[in-house]
Amino acid sequence: MTTVARLVLGGVLLAAGGLKVDKPWDSVVAVKAYQLLPEGLATTVGYALPMLEIVLGVLLVLGLMTRVAGVVATLLMLAFVLGIAWAWANGLRIDCGCFGGGGELGAGQEPTYLLDIVRDFGLVLAGVWAVRFPPGRFALDSALGLTGAARRHDDEEETGS
Repeated sequence: MTTVARLVLGGVLLAAGGLKVDKPWDSVVAVKAYQLLPEGLATTVGYALPMLEIVLGVLLVLGLMTRVAGVVATLLMLAFVLGIAWAWANGLRIDCGCFGGGGELGAGQEPTYLLDIVRDFGLVLAGVWAVRFPPGRFALDSALGLTGAARRHDDEEETGS
């Protein structure tokens, strides 16, 4: 189950970052649209976000530094949930920018805040699962012996081996 949780969260982060990395200015526009951060900080976050998502996605898919990547990814997803809820509560009409694009919605377009929040909250739960339980036998952490004796024991109990 942990393998599924980290692969789903890692895969979504890889897709999100990969769709933004060639157009980082779109990510800047998306972050600024939330009106949560000062101009300079929003620009920095907008440019850094795609690379952070890709790095976290790779680590989770490989199962390397799983707990650290899981904690950071979970906090990132929680920040997305809060940001979208903020936009919704403040009557902003924006695209979340979750998979590229973002910014003000055009005429006739409607925000999908509830769907975005439910999806991202599900990813928060996947991140919590990946942090709480051993990374599984297909993780590099397990192959490299980075899970520790207690964690390996838990892994054996989870898999029944």
